[in-house]
Amino acid sequence: MNSRKRWCRISSIAMLTTLALASTAAAHASALPRLDGSREGIAGHPGCEQIDARACLGLALTAMGGRDTLAAIHNVQFDVIGHTALTEQSYRQAPFISSYERDQLTVDFDKSRLLSHSHGVWPEADSHQAESDLTLIATPEGGVYRARDGDSACSAADLEDTRATLALGPERLLLTAAAAADLHYASSEWLRSTPHSVLEFNWHGQPVRVLLNAFNHLPDAFERTATFQDFWFAWGDVEQRVYYDNWKLLNGTVLPTNRIEQRNGVVWQSMQVLDASFNTTLDDKTFAMDSALAAKSAQSKGWNREFSDQHRVELAPGVELYRGAWNATLIKQDDGVLVLEAPISPHYVEGVLAKARSTFAGVPIKAVLSSSDSWPHMAGVREAVAEGLPVYILDLNQPLLDRLVAAPHRLEPDHLQSAPKAAQWHVVSGKQEIGSGANRVVIYPLRGASTERQYMVYFPQHKLLYASDTLALNADHTLYDPELMHEVVQAVAREHLDVNTIYAMHEGPTLWSDVVRLVDVATK
Repeated sequence: MNSRKRWCRISSIAMLTTLALASTAAAHASALPRLDGSREGIAGHPGCEQIDARACLGLALTAMGGRDTLAAIHNVQFDVIGHTALTEQSYRQAPFISSYERDQLTVDFDKSRLLSHSHGVWPEADSHQAESDLTLIATPEGGVYRARDGDSACSAADLEDTRATLALGPERLLLTAAAAADLHYASSEWLRSTPHSVLEFNWHGQPVRVLLNAFNHLPDAFERTATFQDFWFAWGDVEQRVYYDNWKLLNGTVLPTNRIEQRNGVVWQSMQVLDASFNTTLDDKTFAMDSALAAKSAQSKGWNREFSDQHRVELAPGVELYRGAWNATLIKQDDGVLVLEAPISPHYVEGVLAKARSTFAGVPIKAVLSSSDSWPHMAGVREAVAEGLPVYILDLNQPLLDRLVAAPHRLEPDHLQSAPKAAQWHVVSGKQEIGSGANRVVIYPLRGASTERQYMVYFPQHKLLYASDTLALNADHTLYDPELMHEVVQAVAREHLDVNTIYAMHEGPTLWSDVVRLVDVATK
């Protein structure tokens, strides 16, 4: 599998600005945003002066059509179009490449269930393979993907998204706040140059803040900090802000038809409603799913999965590959063991390191090699840092990895959060040799347009090449994204390497001659 492919249902996004002057705000605030972009606090609760938090919430409910009107929404059906910035998979980082989708979404509030028919467009995919369809059926307790050849368990990220849709979507956000026993005011905020009162409550142990416009009392956004089960898992405590915009009078309620989401200050997803219907008669058969598969989805550990040593491949004496969705390699050298890749999660890498110590008992782990900037590929680097191990990283990736190591993980503490350590980076800017003897390795930055933030690892004695995230074979034995391997072929020629066998993050050992032939076929 390749983490740069479309794996699971993609949600939606776009953006905010929290800066600029507005003279009309002066009547509701004692301080204005500064021209340098910093913000001062707002005195009081703009638009809700001299009333308590529940009365302020009452104004918001009235602005949306009233508590009873919102509670009378039993189900909604949306035709939605959206796009996602592929933050974790963009080969050269920001500005990010995008994927697109068109969804037919049904949300049944009465029975806490969701049905989504999604048509995705992934421009990064191979020619004629960009479009795909996916059906998701889910409740907060479990869900499945539906396909012609049968159902399969959905991801932990889908269940997380389902829970949020049912409770924090615009149709239910204020009702969820009203049901919270701990509803209270938080510090007021500026949003789009406009003062907002902020209401806060706990939802599943997470503080949720609702930003109410001082002038019209509508909830322009909500904020929370969470550990997400999608690709953002790597970043631990992620600050999420969801904006609501393009308000319309629908079914007697005032509802937003645009949902914009940013995470950690990054514009991530945008969803626009094209058409909507309310309280239609739903067919229970369309929500039917295999209960065993649904239960399996609820048991998923998401990215915090266990390392498995079941698929071991000896590439050479003392060079052991452990196959999986993300491959890891142990390399025994004269003075210690190298661990090639720290993917998926700190917990996963904890298992990789334990395997290295048990397989090569008494031999120290001398370093970890992290060859790529894709978030699932480097998510376990935090564990290597926590264990005080040197990590070889590409020069272009250091700013990203510095942020990863510094990212707070208070909600689900890992070892680095519990006992912080400074990273021991070995920054690779050019050819770099590690070790001696039969298992000596040499690192070469790739530096291609699509491989700019990856390096390859060459084993001269074995004529073996590890090619980071560049080699992946489709079911018909063609290359996924041939440009990636084309750039590897160019790098091999540039460095005058003699290669017999190649493997990568998502592909096992393959004859170099076969790969060169596939590149030739793809580029003709």
